[in-house]
Amino acid sequence: MNVLDLDLNLLRAFDAVLREGSVTAAGERLGLSQPAMSNALARLRRLLDDPLFMRTPRGMRPTPFAQRLAIPVQQALDLIRTGLSEPSGFDPKTSDRVFRLQLTDVGELVFLPRLLERLKRDAPGVRIEVEQRRQKDVGEALSAGEIDLAVGFLPELSGEVVQRRLFRDQYVCLVRAEHPAVGARLTLARFLDASHVLVSAEGSPHQIVEQTLRARGLRRRIALRVPHFMVIPMILARTDYMVIVPKGFVQAMTPLGRFKSLRLPVEIPQLDVKVHWHERFDQDPGITWLRGVLIDLYAE
Repeated sequence: MNVLDLDLNLLRAFDAVLREGSVTAAGERLGLSQPAMSNALARLRRLLDDPLFMRTPRGMRPTPFAQRLAIPVQQALDLIRTGLSEPSGFDPKTSDRVFRLQLTDVGELVFLPRLLERLKRDAPGVRIEVEQRRQKDVGEALSAGEIDLAVGFLPELSGEVVQRRLFRDQYVCLVRAEHPAVGARLTLARFLDASHVLVSAEGSPHQIVEQTLRARGLRRRIALRVPHFMVIPMILARTDYMVIVPKGFVQAMTPLGRFKSLRLPVEIPQLDVKVHWHERFDQDPGITWLRGVLIDLYAE
């Protein structure tokens, strides 16, 4: 294929379908009709001599060739976007840019309300898309420009990922306010005898809790395992279970019910909550502005 025959808009269409998994949703992302999107895909398929996407019950899935092409195309588009934005800078008051953030469900509760309140005031056209990648995949996604910023406790990130600490958090034990067997102080015996909820999402950095307990030869009674934190308030409100959570989560969930936060009888390492970005995008005006907002809102 002669690269001179390739229209940049075809690569934008390819990238949008890859991200959205739907021709219709990709068209909405780019402001194009479905026929226009289908025509762009047909042209690109002819140029590359590959079907690129196959329709499945779960949406448009990329072919092996399209998967190999995905990261180079995304990197190229991000470099072009960054290069074009540098001369004029970034004006939050007029921008309609979409920023992609890596946040856990805890991070959504802690960071989104205040962040969106600030954007409504200072950047009404800016849009946010939240993704939840496995921790081991976040670095690659930052490098590829698939996400702009990753916010949270992500100790595995290093190398070309730049980071700035926002605050230091700690783990606490949480029960409902009217728990009949837990007073103002939690003893080790009461802690080990209680029925616990364990949040065990794959690749979660919060596995440090279990690792610390095992290293000390302590075993607690796990009555329930769940993959996310967001269901915790509803469960605690109706049971006498307890759960270990970051203190920031407790503060954010206060409007959801009456709970009692207790110091753990076991010392668990603290969490450094940081904002992360890839060094390739260190000078991107938009990303620089958004991480500045996060630092302003949350840095100690």
